[in-house]
Amino acid sequence: MPAKGKYLLNDQELKNEALYRKFCCISQYQPLVLLLGLSMLSCVILLIIFFALGLSAEKHSAFVSVVSGSLCVFLAVFVVVCTEMLSQRWRRLLGMIIWATHLTMAYTFIFSGPIILPWDQVPFFLFIIFTVYTMLPFQLWYAVMLSIITSLSHILVLTLRLTVYSDETPPYLANQLLSNAVVFLCGSVVGAFHKVLMEKTLMQTFQDTSRCLSMRMKLEIEKRQQENLLQSVLPVYISMKMKLAIMERLQDCKDKEEQQRLVKDNNFHSLYVKRHENVSILYADIVGFTRLASDCSPKELVIMLNELFGKFDQIAKENECMRIKILGDCYYCVSGLPVSLPKHAKNCVKMGLDMCEAIKQVREATGVDINMRVGVHSGNVLCGVIGLRKWQFDVWSHDVTLANHMESGGLPGRVHITEATLKHLNKAYEVEEGNGHSRDSYLKELNVQTYLVIDPRSKDPSLNSRKPRVNDGLKMRASVRMTRYLESWGAVKPFAHLQNREGFTPDSIVNGKPRWKDIPLRSTPGNKITESFDESLEEPFSLPTAPFSSYKNKSQKSKFDEELHNEMTTTIDELSSKQWSKSEETGSLALWFPKKDLEKQYRALDLPMFKHYVGCATFIFLCIFVVQMFVTKNRQMLGIIFGVLVCVLLLTMAICFASHLQRLFPEKLSRCQWLPAVSEAVVKRPCVRLPLATITTTVIIVLAVFNLCFVQNRVTEWSGDNANLCPTNDSSKQGLGDGLFCLPYSVYCCILSLIACGVFLRVSFELKVLFVSVASAAYYSIILSIRWQLFEDYKNVLCGPFGSDCCNCSSTDEGSVLRCLGLVKHPQVMSCIYITLFLVTMLIISQQNESCFRQDFLLKYKNRTEQDEIETRENLNRLLLENVLPAHVAALFVGENKKNEDLYYKSYNCVCVMFASVPDFKEFYTECDINKDGLECLRLLNEIIADFDELLSKPKFSGVEKIKTIGSTYMAAAGLSGTPGQENNQDKERQQAQIGIMVEFAIALIGKLDGINRHSFNSFRLRVGINHGPVIAGVIGARKPQYDIWGNTVNVASRMESTGELGKIQVTEETTKVLKKLGYSCECRGLINVKGKGELKTFFLCTDMSKQQSMGMS
Repeated sequence: MPAKGKYLLNDQELKNEALYRKFCCISQYQPLVLLLGLSMLSCVILLIIFFALGLSAEKHSAFVSVVSGSLCVFLAVFVVVCTEMLSQRWRRLLGMIIWATHLTMAYTFIFSGPIILPWDQVPFFLFIIFTVYTMLPFQLWYAVMLSIITSLSHILVLTLRLTVYSDETPPYLANQLLSNAVVFLCGSVVGAFHKVLMEKTLMQTFQDTSRCLSMRMKLEIEKRQQENLLQSVLPVYISMKMKLAIMERLQDCKDKEEQQRLVKDNNFHSLYVKRHENVSILYADIVGFTRLASDCSPKELVIMLNELFGKFDQIAKENECMRIKILGDCYYCVSGLPVSLPKHAKNCVKMGLDMCEAIKQVREATGVDINMRVGVHSGNVLCGVIGLRKWQFDVWSHDVTLANHMESGGLPGRVHITEATLKHLNKAYEVEEGNGHSRDSYLKELNVQTYLVIDPRSKDPSLNSRKPRVNDGLKMRASVRMTRYLESWGAVKPFAHLQNREGFTPDSIVNGKPRWKDIPLRSTPGNKITESFDESLEEPFSLPTAPFSSYKNKSQKSKFDEELHNEMTTTIDELSSKQWSKSEETGSLALWFPKKDLEKQYRALDLPMFKHYVGCATFIFLCIFVVQMFVTKNRQMLGIIFGVLVCVLLLTMAICFASHLQRLFPEKLSRCQWLPAVSEAVVKRPCVRLPLATITTTVIIVLAVFNLCFVQNRVTEWSGDNANLCPTNDSSKQGLGDGLFCLPYSVYCCILSLIACGVFLRVSFELKVLFVSVASAAYYSIILSIRWQLFEDYKNVLCGPFGSDCCNCSSTDEGSVLRCLGLVKHPQVMSCIYITLFLVTMLIISQQNESCFRQDFLLKYKNRTEQDEIETRENLNRLLLENVLPAHVAALFVGENKKNEDLYYKSYNCVCVMFASVPDFKEFYTECDINKDGLECLRLLNEIIADFDELLSKPKFSGVEKIKTIGSTYMAAAGLSGTPGQENNQDKERQQAQIGIMVEFAIALIGKLDGINRHSFNSFRLRVGINHGPVIAGVIGARKPQYDIWGNTVNVASRMESTGELGKIQVTEETTKVLKKLGYSCECRGLINVKGKGELKTFFLCTDMSKQQSMGMS
């Protein structure tokens, strides 16, 4: 790029431009080395031939010295190139040295002989021009300038030498010089065509590599972000086990229809549940929180819950406990998961005491009457995930149920433990009688001995002294006082580890793999965090990621660009180091891919540039025709052959440009609707392209050999009567002027036809090798065998003016002619040498092009494969994520518009909430050796929940959102995906429709359960409670964020289920009114006593049993 334009680029664009130049340097390195090797080989061969023929070095000292000196120059440049690896600073200078050396050799060859002719060393200059574009490391404008200098210098020098500095001007000089110009023009245009296409390919490869690396880095970051989000909700070993199982299933069966069939045939779903022994379970409930929550705004409620449970999560981490779930204002956790801990009981008791102390501080600081009731029991648990949607880690066992009742049978501000837990404490704490049986019937039924733990801090007067209450805010609402105080704790917000944009540092990616800083969760000063397996399990959840799809500031984008630049640099350096190494993906000679499928894909690639290849070949055809017209005497025969051949070539062009012709002449070709299909077939089908390429090349070769095949041996005509075959000066001029000078131009046309074989850049390499090999063999046979007499006559004509000085006119042997003219002036020898030179050159260029295109294809294939794999993993993570959070909530934490900085909470005016439980499952669940200590019972529960979840995939129930499962209770809500807080007639109709959909969903659940009963020979019945009204939705919990809904509507819906009857759907009076409008009939049950609400009038929904069964079976 010119220096002026660089001022318009920013630093990053300048870096990219420099990187692209480096990429170009590396791509030009191998052609340059091969050109040096070819040049050195040519010099060695010329010297060997020279001395093998016994020519005098003294007489041809200029030839010997220049060729030897050039060989030394090429060798020196070769050494520099190999040691410096074509550094960007030296590449143009080295290219200039090679160009100048070639040019010096060419002019030496012109002036080293006794005769100077207008067509001297035209092939050598054509070689210089062509290699400037194709093999030397020059930019296009620089190559154009050098090619113009090369061609004009040849024409001007010979013009001056043959006119100004010559006594007599040769005949037909203007035609010959014009022919030279046409040959040079053809070489320049074809070289520029090759240069433009290869630079376009290089630029495309560079951009594709940069784009794919960028996408790979972003997808890796996005994938890690989603994995962190997933692992923030599920333990690592559970989430990874789920992902592996799904990936194995996808690998085994890639066909979607077969996957669906396998799913249908599979009677049992995967169960991710494991049994753990010797653990302690803690249940804790905030006493008085329900009353406080009724006075809260949505924001205050979510802030309070997040701050409280965030504090509890911190306490859990300090005491090596794993929080299992949050149920409203109930918090329960386990110590001893997933790795057994000998101090599990002590950890849970210590945590319970710390929770009570934290709530005590809140109560004393705010004056709000809340307290903590904690129950702890030690035993065995089954832990894991059940169902297909909205996975939540949970625990099940009789010991879990007992721990739950220990909490409900406990006392506010105290930790209530069983005798089993007391034994594990080993007298670490003092206890007193708990008398839990007097407060809970379940404890009384099992005759469980309970105890209350005495907090050691209660005996320390300094710690037990009551802090003065702050009276400034007593006039505020209790919820406001609570919120303001709890915010001072500074609990980490849900998914806070996803919001840190500075976690991506310049050293955060190594070899393309992200490396992440460890940002610990905020903890209060002075608290020593105990190292545990749980900490190592949780710590990855706090790893920050850098969502580069939306940058908060320019520094993040610049960091990412810098890393991308480093990755590109590494990739380019790897390409540089692997240039000469044998690739595993390609063969050494044929360059075929060992994988047949890969080779088939490569050969079947679309080739939209093929029509331009044919266009360039047509230009060469026209150049050859013009040269033939300038030099031939038999123009009539040339015209006839040209007319036939050009018709064939025009037909080929018409096939390639068929669609363009229709666009050019829309009215005249309106009926030819098949023309675009013809052009498309040329682009897409190799079986169409290859014959067209063969025909085009054959036409060019036939025209190139016209003069060689049809020119008459005019020497015989004017000297046939003479026995002396060495003509006089006058007769030699007559021979050269009478048509024999067309022979060297015929050879030049043959060389142009070899170049034409190489313009089909992306056509099969084997076909191009066949073209140039067959053409070269034909030229050798014509020159050395078929038309050898013509070249003999031409040689004798050249030798004529100098016969008396340098040779014996009575002798026409090769030695005499060579001594006369010199090696570089000998027609047959140099014709064969130049044909061989261009043959090798075209083979090298074709091999380089093929290698470049195959590397480009392989790179794109690998990048596409890697991108597909990354996208597959990303889609898998997103699928898992949406099975944890609602889709509209997950989008807020992962995506381009992340809002991790704030708490998520929404207030809805009308949401329908449903609780559906299987009460009979409690009796069904037993722990014995036959059912693997309850594991098989959970397997059946997993089938029940999974079948319920499958209903959510039906379009009819797309508006139903599963919230959670609580034991054998299924909680769902409808109306959460709509716009919250808006009320109009249309929204009211939609809200009422959501209530109807929820009822249909409940009916379908009953039908599903009936189907399971038939298959498992059980008699489970569903008990359903439904209510609708305003709710608050939000995400709480710092270390394991959880989506939940709260409000009076939720509490009443839960009571509708718990006070309902088996096989029936109980609804409130308000919900009944809406259902009647929707056409449902309800039966009044009467007044029932609801805990916390007094007496409520409830109704049973009248359902059609046949409808239940049909919906459940469908």
